[in-house]
Amino acid sequence: MSDIKLKRKHGLGLKKARIAAQKVADDLSSEFGMTSEWDGDVLRFNRSGVHGELHVSRDEVHLDARLGLLLSAFKPKIEAHINDNFDRYFV
Repeated sequence: MSDIKLKRKHGLGLKKARIAAQKVADDLSSEFGMTSEWDGDVLRFNRSGVHGELHVSRDEVHLDARLGLLLSAFKPKIEAHINDNFDRYFV
């Protein structure tokens, strides 16, 4: 198994950061069939081979994801894709 841990500062405030996090989740859902649900200010996501959480606060987002064995080989590509989404939505 392999972990992805990312932190990103933002200036959106909590409400807009939650909207941005949902957009990231929606993109991942349409691209990779990932499901997600909110638990307070934590967006939990899941699909075969990956699960994790996106913690949202008024000035930072923190992603913790665990990749299964098969997806571990693609960790650099997955991490780059997530960073691209963060660059797009958490500006």
